Formats: sequence, C-alpha cells, structure tokens
Amino acid sequence: MKTLKNRSPFPRLDEFLHRLVAPHLREEIMGDLHERYQRRSQRLGEMNARQRYWRDALTYVRWSNIKRKPNPYPTTYTYSPTMLRNYFKIAFRNLLKNKGYSFINIFGLATGMAVAMLIGLWVWDELSFNKSHKNYDRIAQVWQFVNFDGTISSYNSVPIPMAEELRSKYPDFQATSLSTYTRDVILAAGDKKLTKSGNYVQPAFVDMMSFKMLAGSADGLKDVHTIFLSESVAKAFFGTENPLNKIIRMGNKTDVKVTGVYEDLPYNSAFRDVLFLAPWELFVANDAYVKRALDEWDENSFQVFAQLKEGSSAEAVSAKIKDIRMKRKDPPGYKPAFFLHPMEQWHLYTDFKDGKNAGGIVYFVWLFGAIGVFVLLLACINFMNLSTARSEKRAKEVGIRKSVGSVRGQLIFQFLSESFVITLVAFVLALLFAQLALPFFNEIADKRVSILWANPWFWLFGLGFSLLTGLIAGSYPALYLSSFQPIKVLKGTFKASRFASVPRKVLVVFQFTVSVTLIIGIITVFRQIQHAKDRPSGYECSSLVEINMNTPELYAHYDALRNDLLNTGAVVEFAESGGSITGQYGGTTNISWKGKTPNTQPLFMANQVTHDFGKTVGWKVIEGRDFSRKFSTDSSAMIINEAALKLMGFKNPIGEIVRSGKEYKVIGVIKNMIRQSPFEPVNAAFYTINYNAVNTISFKLSPQLGTSKALDKVAAVFKKYNPEAPFEYSFVDEVYGRKFSDEERIGKLAAFFALLAVLISCLGLFGLASFIAEQRIKEIGIRKVLGASVAGLWQMLSKDFALLVLIACFIAAPISYYLLNDWLQHYEYRTELSWWIFAAAGLGAIAIALLTVSYQAIRAALMNPIKSLKTE
Repeated sequence: MKTLKNRSPFPRLDEFLHRLVAPHLREEIMGDLHERYQRRSQRLGEMNARQRYWRDALTYVRWSNIKRKPNPYPTTYTYSPTMLRNYFKIAFRNLLKNKGYSFINIFGLATGMAVAMLIGLWVWDELSFNKSHKNYDRIAQVWQFVNFDGTISSYNSVPIPMAEELRSKYPDFQATSLSTYTRDVILAAGDKKLTKSGNYVQPAFVDMMSFKMLAGSADGLKDVHTIFLSESVAKAFFGTENPLNKIIRMGNKTDVKVTGVYEDLPYNSAFRDVLFLAPWELFVANDAYVKRALDEWDENSFQVFAQLKEGSSAEAVSAKIKDIRMKRKDPPGYKPAFFLHPMEQWHLYTDFKDGKNAGGIVYFVWLFGAIGVFVLLLACINFMNLSTARSEKRAKEVGIRKSVGSVRGQLIFQFLSESFVITLVAFVLALLFAQLALPFFNEIADKRVSILWANPWFWLFGLGFSLLTGLIAGSYPALYLSSFQPIKVLKGTFKASRFASVPRKVLVVFQFTVSVTLIIGIITVFRQIQHAKDRPSGYECSSLVEINMNTPELYAHYDALRNDLLNTGAVVEFAESGGSITGQYGGTTNISWKGKTPNTQPLFMANQVTHDFGKTVGWKVIEGRDFSRKFSTDSSAMIINEAALKLMGFKNPIGEIVRSGKEYKVIGVIKNMIRQSPFEPVNAAFYTINYNAVNTISFKLSPQLGTSKALDKVAAVFKKYNPEAPFEYSFVDEVYGRKFSDEERIGKLAAFFALLAVLISCLGLFGLASFIAEQRIKEIGIRKVLGASVAGLWQMLSKDFALLVLIACFIAAPISYYLLNDWLQHYEYRTELSWWIFAAAGLGAIAIALLTVSYQAIRAALMNPIKSLKTE
C-alpha cells in the first residue's frame, strides 16, 4: 500500500494522522487519502482537492475517535461490567430507535415462544400420563390377541378366572385385581342423588394404583358392603362433615358404608373418571351374569390389572402367560394369546395391528413437538432476516468499532447481547400470551395444563430456552455483521454482495414451506373428519334419546312405560336394547349356518333388542321385514346386517337358518349401522329379540313439540316409575359426534398452530417488504416521475415475494403428500388427497403473502416522488 510520506501536500497533518491512526489501519487509510487527492486534483482542481483532503482527514479522525494506539492484533480480551452495560444500553437504544422492526421481532418471537411453550406443556402432559401412580413402571393390564379367520385383533377384556390364575401360579406378579369397566351408578345419601362413575375392584387395586387415602385405609374394601369415595364426591354429598361410616345407597338397591376417601386423580390419569370404588364381591352378589361367569374361561367381559415384582419385565412375563387358555380344556377356535400391556404404554401406544403394537397418540406427540420447533424457527428466521436486511444501516457502526480496535469476537458478543435482550423481552411477553391462551388451549386440547410458576425447574428451563433461542436467532446476524471490512465501510464503498439476499430468500421459502404444509395438513384433517361424518350411519340420530337403566325400577315395565310415553304425545317410538346404539357389544364366534367354511371362527356382534327397536332408531331394511308382534315366531327370528350377509355368502338370505345358542330364522337384512369407529369398516352383526338382556332405553321425540317441552313430559313419566333416581339422558347425535372428538381436537390444535405460523411468517414478510420499500424509495420516486403507475410499482415490489411463496408451495406439496398419506393409512375409511387441496393451499398462501406485502408496496408507490428524491 502506498503512503503519503514525502509526497503529501500536508506533511504535518499526515504525520499527525500517522501517529493517531491504529497501526493495522494506518497504511490503508492514508493511502486512500492520497489516491483521492490525486484524482480530485485532476478533476476538480488543486484548491478543491485540498479542501476535500482536509475534510476527509477530519472525518477519519471524528469516526475513529482514537485517544491511544490499540494493540493492532489483540489475541485476548475481557468483558468488563462497563462494557457489558454498554452493550445492553446500545441494544435498548436500537430497540427504541427502530420501533416498527422491534415490534415485529419481539412480537414474532414472543408468539413463537408462546406456541412452543404451549406445545411443550401439552407434550409434557402426554408423556407424563399415568406417572402420578407410584408403581407406574411395574403396572400392566392383561390384554389378549384373538384370531378371527386370519385377522388378529386385540382386546383388553379377559375372563374372570385369569386374575386368580396369575396370582396363584405365576411368581412374577406382586398383586393382581379384577375390575369392571368404569360405569355410571346412581349414588344417594339422604335426599341428595348423584350419578357418578366408578369401578368395582378387588382390595389389591387400591395399593397397586397408589390411591392417596385422605380418610380410612386401603383395607376398607375387604367388607362387601363398603365404598370408597373420591374427595370431590365426598364433599358433594357431605360437605365438611366426616364422610367415614356414612351410608350411601347404590343403584337404588344396595346400602353401603363409606370406609375411605381418596384424593381425586389427576386429569392425565387413566382413572381420572373413577369417582368411587366398590368391592368386586358386591358386584358379583348383585349380578347373576357375573356369578355364572366366575369359572368361565370364554366370557371375556372383564379387566385384570397386575403389578409385577421388581426385576420382572412385561415382555418376559407375556411370553409365559401367552397360552394360558390354549393349554386348558376345549381351547376356542379364535386362539387367544394373552399378554401384558404396560401402564407406560396405555395412553401413547394403544393401537395394535397384526399382533404387534402399532403406536397411537405418540404419533401426534412427536408431530406437535416438531410443529412447536418449526414455529419457533419461523420466529427466529424473522429476526435473522430483518437483522441482515438492515445490515447496511449498521455497517458504519461496525467499521468504526473495528477501526478503534474491536475484534470480531467482541462484535459477535455485542450483537448476540442485543439478540438476548430481544429474546428476554419476548420471553416475558410469551409468558403473558401463554397464560392468556391457556383457557382456550385447554378447552380445545381437552387438557388441564398450567404454567408452573412456582417450579424452579420451569424458570431454569425457560431462561435456558430463551438464551438458546437468542443464540439461534442472533447467530447468523452476528456472524454476518461482524464480517464487514471497515475500510470499505468508512470509504463509503461498502455494498452488500449480489448474493447477500440469497440467505434471506431461502429462509422466506422455508417459512412458507412450513406454513403451506400446515395449511394442507389442516384441510386434509378436516376433510377426513367430514368424510367420516358424511358416511351414512345406518340409523337416524336426530331427536333420538337414550337412557341407561341404572336402577331396577326401570326393568319389567316395558309395555306400561312405552304406552305412557306414547300417550304424552312427546314420544313417537320407544324401544330397549342391550347397550347404546352408538356402541358395539357382545362379540361371539359361536355361530354357524349352512355353507359355513369348516374350522373358521368369524366374529359376529350379537345384539338383543325389543320388537320396536328398528322403528325407533330408523334402521333401513333392504331385504325381508322388520321384527313385528304380529308374528309369534319372531322370538326365534334374526335380522342381519349387510356385513354379515357378505360374510355368510347367502344369495337369498330370507328364511335361512342360523344357529347361535339356538336356531334362528333370518327374516330381514338391514343396511350397515356404524356402532364403532366411523373410520373403520362395519362388523358383521345380527339382532334378536330378548327382553331380559336389555339395559338401555331409546325413544324418538316428537317433531311436533319443542325439545324442552317434550323432555319435561318424558321426565314426568320416568319419575312415576323411578321416583328415587334423577332423570338423566343423552342425545344420540351428540354421543355419535364424540366419535370424532380425537380427530377434531387434533384438527383444531393444528389449525391453531398453523394460524400462528402463518401470522409469524407474514410478520416477517411485512418487515422485509417495509425494508425493501425503504431501500428502493429513490428508485420508486424516479419511476413515478417517469410515468410509472401505482399498479406497475406494486407489481414490481410484490413479484419477488410471490415467486418465493410459489417456490415454497412446490416444495411443500411433496412433503405434505408424503406425511399426510402416511397419516391417512391409519384409517380404513379415509378420504383422498385431491389435487385441489394443494392448489387451494398454494393460492391461499400466495394471496396472504400478497396482501401482507401490498400495504407496504402501495404505500411506497403512493408517496410523493419529490419528497423521496430530495431525502438523503
């Protein structure tokens, strides 16, 4: 590099500068001054060149503000409290100086962090399901695989003798307990009557599941006529009184004594709905069917829970108990294979396929975890894009700092400290956003999560999370800004390279790729739900009401109750059945017919109903006739569904003989009725008349009366026959609608997160559009002077962003197709991934992007060109 010594027009000034300027910049700065002087002398004349020389020299002095000679190449440096305080002061000043960009950065980051926080709470709640039980890692439920003609299905129902078999013959078990499924029972104490859900269990169940006893002891269920109440139920009945030894009447027929009160289980427990526990022996004493099933190995209608001893594994013990039934007398043709399903898998791994665990809700846990990470990345990308886009605004600052001796590490630390300030402010706002959103979030997610304000681990994780976010968000801007060459900056010749905008464009494409993928996912989820809802149910849900026959007073009054209800004018049809129309019960393989393939064991769902059931639920008879009192032979008649007809292979089913316990004549075929999941094929089913095996009342309300008035009349009739019980009912359409609850919940959560992802992406786009419009303000002014229209200027400023979003759409399409096609494979009855879904999502994303950019583009296009051209 040339110097000015012996050739400069101002030797004394140059000598002063030679001493003043930092050694590592001296030659380049003074050489630059000389070259400028030579060029200006030829072009502007000697006088002007001298004046400009003085001005440039003083500018270097003013910018550098050097008081002493720094170490030209420092290898170590320290961060004093004053320096750190200066960094944070500069950070706050920059925030206040650029309020618009600061708002976009902070609001975007806060939103992303709030989403990540909510998803984190949801994921944590899912992963900690059932962990409130002390013996969580050693508790299991006995399940079985059964083989119906080559189709392996899984069930958590087993025979009663299984519990004693495990308890007495297998030393791997520390405890076992029989249990009913959770059921509703009317409980009464004095004049107060409430319907509560609970289980009949054996005494070992309480210690096994580590129920926290607030009153009484775990041995309190050893007496037959006793009951444990949850804390909430005990307060509902007895308030602040001591509930122990109080008398409760169960089902209007049995008096039991309260011998224990336990703490309500957390919402993320499989037993959260267990509000009372009653002795198993009481259940046996009150139910004739259970008494008959005590020694029956093929009555699979009960649950068995077990606790393993230390050192025993569920897999090893499953191998031991697998063939318990097949080794006994008369093994069934469906070949049951028993196994232990560990408690740690009850919630997340509930799906089985072909005899193997196929996952379950864990799929959505990882999916939403990934969404949380991506949403946070979108917010970080906004920070990176806006910081690097505005880099030219801070180029001189970097040049001055480097000229006074700052090394790159110090500059990186400064910019990272600014990033940390932003993320800490965003973290505080994220806490506020998350707290405000929690009620809505809990409602759509069916959760009871809350921010753990008093947990030090939460704050440690939250602050660490913020620092990590700040590091991710600020790393690229810090590295980019700190790499500027000070000479080019101070000379005014610094320009971002032609490829400087490429990383920003790549990040914008990434943002909208994620957003478009989420939009396509939402459309597909709701299409799948609607596809299942549009599937014909096979019966009429509208105005159909069901009542569980929880008390003996409702039995043996069929004709009288039916006539009284019809006479009110509020009911047009009435019937009873063995279970809700929306549920499937009573599977059997004990069935044969003419032409059945030998040695096959297909599963049929056996349903017991009364004569008027078909007319009440509105099933569709496609061959033959419905049940009728006009035919006395209908006590031995059978109606089958389309799935059963296909399985049996009858060409002319009417009059065919089917044997299931006794001989039945097929009198009709009905359209398939969806009684299980609406996303799965309908099982083969048959219906027979049996007034002694019913437990559910169904009736159709008259369309001539308002629902409220009709129910009042119905309630009066039920009070006549069952005055001690509360009138509780359910609408079948609402119960049927709950079959879609899991999918709808997932869809709503996905929509909520996708909306926020799109919002964050648009915030970043808005900021970039604002910056580019500001950067090109003079060009816009010149174009307007030359006659450019507002529409033309809008097109010029918007087309680049539209192109980026279009690229994102093309990238998102195959990604979303792969992911969603894999998700749809979980459903037997599923929608198709139509091309218009991808087109609609892409057009929607482009429209949103253009709307976001258009404000800034039109605002810049409408600006007075005189003002923009004269502004430096």
